[in-house]
Amino acid sequence: MSDRDRIVEDEAQEAAKRGAMARLVEARPFFLTMAALLLFLVLIDQASAVAAGLVLAATIGFFALFLRGPDELPVRLSSRPPPSIWPETGIKRMADALPDPCVILDRRGVVRYANSRAEATFPIRPGDPLTFRLRNPDFVGAFDRVAAGGAAEKVQFLERGATERWYLAWFSALEPAGGASDRSGFIILIFSDLTEQRVSEKIRVDFVANASHELRTPLASLSGFIETMQGPAKDDAVARQRFLGIMHDQATRMSRLIDDLLSLSRIEMKAHMRPEAPVDLTGVIRGVVDALEPLARDLGVTIETELPETPLVVPGDRDELVQVFQNLIENGCKYGKLGQRVQVTATPPPGGRGGPVVTVRDFGAGIPAEHLPRLTERFYRADIQASHAQRGTGLGLAIVKHILNRHRARLLIESRPGEGSSFTVAFNVAFSGASLPAEGKSRDVSYI
Repeated sequence: MSDRDRIVEDEAQEAAKRGAMARLVEARPFFLTMAALLLFLVLIDQASAVAAGLVLAATIGFFALFLRGPDELPVRLSSRPPPSIWPETGIKRMADALPDPCVILDRRGVVRYANSRAEATFPIRPGDPLTFRLRNPDFVGAFDRVAAGGAAEKVQFLERGATERWYLAWFSALEPAGGASDRSGFIILIFSDLTEQRVSEKIRVDFVANASHELRTPLASLSGFIETMQGPAKDDAVARQRFLGIMHDQATRMSRLIDDLLSLSRIEMKAHMRPEAPVDLTGVIRGVVDALEPLARDLGVTIETELPETPLVVPGDRDELVQVFQNLIENGCKYGKLGQRVQVTATPPPGGRGGPVVTVRDFGAGIPAEHLPRLTERFYRADIQASHAQRGTGLGLAIVKHILNRHRARLLIESRPGEGSSFTVAFNVAFSGASLPAEGKSRDVSYI
């Protein structure tokens, strides 16, 4: 038997007991009449006086416990009806007025009411035990202590799902009307979302760690060149000019690095918020290709596109999707320039299910298989010399991964040395978790 069925059966048994007790009290006049009739029979038949007296004494003794006067009846039967298992309208209105998710529970942990914010955050229904939805041990322990008569408690817990969310749960008892202490009141549970606060703390720590590590080298270079120009090379015009060019490159690298770190921090800050604005991928890709044409021309690369005539619309953030395809196409031009062309294709959902699929393919040197699983890590470079030559920061694919995670899209990287690389982005319009078709099994593949 499930917990919910057991709770329903317990409530039915309690209701049956209360009904039986009420019927006994209502039947008191009948029992008094029977006792009087028995006494009359005893007076007529003296022979059975002793037996009748014993029967009468037993009858009176048995019903003495149940036939007390109105003032002596148990409080639950005389002064007020049994406490309701559902909260009053005032309590419900109070819960609805709160800006945070609020749940009203009975002492056994059964949900008796949930405001609209709670229903949207935690899919729960009145009548369900709270543990059907939330099973964190600290969370359950705090409720048990408050339900047993303890003081109000608060507890932080992590709710795992598509994205991790942190909450602060407040438990407090609502005593029944009249100040009764029979523990028949409700427990109020209020949630506060701490996710943004936690993410901000993590981003701050990561930003300081990454910035201090990655900025150390260019800062040391700048400091060394400045000291040289102030000392031995202060009168050397040729060396000064060369050093100034190197210093400019290092300063530009630091600027790009800081911009990428800030961009990554902003994306992580919004990781738990799903973008819903309609965005046409074909328009985004055309705009990115037009913007990168001068770069491609300088590198001797041609950007080829195969886009449908009809729009490919997905829920998303246009600026972030521009950043995704700009990073992918720019990487194709820089690191695959030996192939002299980059191919960008976009297709509707395969089989009419899921979302559009966009592939950016270059025909360059390719990427060794051992590097594929780590390409989206921060500051990871498959070829450090090539990355420095192209002035890369090592954050481009990390930014792509975080943006696609926020859009519930997947990134598939395929490559074989000497044949180039392809980066495929698969969207899901309905957010139903559709997967990519199984392709390219003969190649080295990394799912991100």
